Amino acid sequence: MRFDLVLRARGRQGWARVRRAALPVLFASVAAGIAYAVARYGLNHPFPFFAPASAWIALGFTADRQPRRVAELAIGVAVGVGAGDLLVHVIGAGAPQVAVVLMVAVLLARFIDRGDLLAVQAGVQAVVIVVLPASASGGPLNRWLDAVVGGVVALIVAVLSPQDPRRRVRSLAGEGMREVSEVLAALSTGLAGRRPEDIDEALVRGRASQPVLDQWRAAAAAARDAARVSPAFRRHLPVLGELGGAAVHADRAMRNTRVLVRRARTVIDQPATAELDAALDALAELLGELRLAVDDLGAVLAGGGSAAAVRHRLAQVAQGTDPHRLAPQDWHVQSLVMLVRSLVVDLEEAAGAEPEEARAWLPEL
Repeated sequence: MRFDLVLRARGRQGWARVRRAALPVLFASVAAGIAYAVARYGLNHPFPFFAPASAWIALGFTADRQPRRVAELAIGVAVGVGAGDLLVHVIGAGAPQVAVVLMVAVLLARFIDRGDLLAVQAGVQAVVIVVLPASASGGPLNRWLDAVVGGVVALIVAVLSPQDPRRRVRSLAGEGMREVSEVLAALSTGLAGRRPEDIDEALVRGRASQPVLDQWRAAAAAARDAARVSPAFRRHLPVLGELGGAAVHADRAMRNTRVLVRRARTVIDQPATAELDAALDALAELLGELRLAVDDLGAVLAGGGSAAAVRHRLAQVAQGTDPHRLAPQDWHVQSLVMLVRSLVVDLEEAAGAEPEEARAWLPEL
């Protein structure tokens, strides 16, 4: 395996994650600083540990800042801190007390709300309260007030900061389609020049891209769930549904692309003939056109707008996938064209085409 290619792919994906997280992290960091300042200088608490901690936990570093989720986390922290403080002053601290405080805090959280995040945070903060000496955070009442301050600041930031659930999904969609495009580009170059190293690069890129596609699909599902319970964003459900469907088809397209690459690696090892070289050149040109269509699809998914022009471009590529016309004398290349046909259908469906429409553009065999 080309570890340098894997490292480059991981580095590219890492920087993409940093770009997506930069603004949410900025908001969460500022919120933590504000919460600390309010508790330290407004309430005169000498060690307001739970104020910035609560703000950071409630906001996190992702763009999923729906007020309900933020409130759920903030309440979980406050419940855990409050319950832990009360029980520690009654029963003290120690190993048995950790178990008792954790159980009581979590059950209290389950009584307050059905949210799993609330219960998890209540349990975690209750354990912290038992283990952390009161002197390290300014006293029992101060700790609960600090948690409340952090939660309130986080909720205010969540309400005031941008909340469009489509933004992160669109960003991931654009990144996912770039991964497909780059694999196709490496494959096209490798076929045109009969270069095994380019084919190997395409396969490594294809394998390394799976986390991005998985994240796209998961983000689309989470955004749809958030929009369903938010009256302000329920109108985005159709778009989020389309983006989620596109993620599924893009994942299938990448899997088909990896199969295509593995098969292409064996084809270019065949003895060179004029017919094989001509067929590989024709296939490389077709994949180059497909790559450009994928770029267009990525731009539409990332920026919004109609995908009609992309579907038309993909339809033109599909019309060129007649294996007998593209490679009349070589069944090895014909097998590659058959795989391209499946890939084009997946991309057509990712662009919003119905299955029957996507298949209708393929030449009859």
